[in-house]
Amino acid sequence: MSVEVTWWGHATATVEDSGTRLLTDPLFVRRLAHLRRRRGAVPGDRAAAADAVLISHLHSDHLHLPSLARLAPGTRLVVPRGAPAALPGLRRTAAGRGLPVTELGPGEETAVGALTVRAVTAAHDGRRLPYGPHRVPALGYVISGSATTYFAGDTGLFDGMADEVGACDVALLPVGGWGPFLGHGHLDAHRAAVAAARLAPRDAVPVHYGTYWPIGMDAVRPHEFHAPGQEFVRQAALLAPGVTVHELGHGASVRLAAGR
Repeated sequence: MSVEVTWWGHATATVEDSGTRLLTDPLFVRRLAHLRRRRGAVPGDRAAAADAVLISHLHSDHLHLPSLARLAPGTRLVVPRGAPAALPGLRRTAAGRGLPVTELGPGEETAVGALTVRAVTAAHDGRRLPYGPHRVPALGYVISGSATTYFAGDTGLFDGMADEVGACDVALLPVGGWGPFLGHGHLDAHRAAVAAARLAPRDAVPVHYGTYWPIGMDAVRPHEFHAPGQEFVRQAALLAPGVTVHELGHGASVRLAAGR
């Protein structure tokens, strides 16, 4: 058995394990508000095919309603507890497209096909105003099947991260963002390498970088757009030498052996 990870850009990835396809934080647009997609084609129908979608938090670049509307009827949405109550558009989209919704809080889990999905804490203010972070927490997810895969969502480092996630084979870690400065509650390449050292997965895939960038800001700290993937490879080699990093291009996949 094996697990296959495909990175579509930003925080959007497919994790396929034991015949079940999970899609993370789908964002299938060329432009979102002031952001423009600078790398990779907008993902097509293959990206939208999934048994379930894992939504990490309510920010519109992670919970994007028009992208959810591209999902086939019957695709399950796994969302932070309280998200449907906080976001009427999510309720309307789910009902209109026939997308069943499962709400989870940290420590809660659900079965999707042959997989178990467990929600874990994310240190990130994932609110969608006017709703506060304590009402709808940001999450990461641990996917257990033939391998154990951790999708961190959007998070900063926090005490107890490794204990809460537990042993994992594969970690999808955010290593950047969509602007020239990262605010609180994010990982840059160095902090993501520290996280990799603490989590000690066998394999890591950097995500959440090098896809979207604000319009008109091409000349403002462009290395923050271009460099995070390669910098994470370099930092992980220093801080987490036992972790194999797979720096994927947009739309590229890697197949990893299951188990340790």
